[in-house]
Amino acid sequence: MKPIIAPSVLSADFANLQRDLEMINKSEADWLHVDIMDGVFVPNISFGFLVLEAIKRYCTKPLDVHLMIVNPEKYVQAFRDAGADYITVHIEACSHLHRVVQQIKSTSAKAGVVLNPHTPVSSLEDIIADLDLVVLMSVNPGFGGQKFIENTYAKISKLKEVIYKTGSKALIEVDGGVTGDNAVKLVGLGVDVLVAGNYVFKSDNPIQTIAELKNIKQ
Repeated sequence: MKPIIAPSVLSADFANLQRDLEMINKSEADWLHVDIMDGVFVPNISFGFLVLEAIKRYCTKPLDVHLMIVNPEKYVQAFRDAGADYITVHIEACSHLHRVVQQIKSTSAKAGVVLNPHTPVSSLEDIIADLDLVVLMSVNPGFGGQKFIENTYAKISKLKEVIYKTGSKALIEVDGGVTGDNAVKLVGLGVDVLVAGNYVFKSDNPIQTIAELKNIKQ
């Protein structure tokens, strides 16, 4: 099995966004990862519905929309309407996580939950059977270009155990600091989806870089 590659548009050139999206369309990328940040849950602000709608007009890949926001339940339908195919919310931001997951599913989007680096995998045991996707943050969320947190490898192994024990069909996604140096190990441990931002968009040949990630085999 080859991994799903989801370049992060946060690292794209926003003065030439259509050009970068057309590059993604031509590449072997499977999804486009879109970070939505509110300046409250994380110390950064990215973009909202209008930009997502513009991305959807030009991008032919499914949009993997990562909500790094407080009260995500207020905006689920709006992000679905703006073009989100996958919607992931942080466990740390949801007082009623099961309700939010079911809300996402009711829009016909795929539902995922994100864990910050300090949040244990065990916190997912009562919800993971309902999930399509689990995202492990391998950096502290909010900014691109951070160094990969090595403890992520151990969390992947624990997450695989929980998925196996519960019979969940959830995919495992790793987000943050993914490069050619750690991608092989990540895929070997069972990661299904690799999010790569700077490593792709700052590459001299992004299409080739995506192809190299895509052709890593478990």
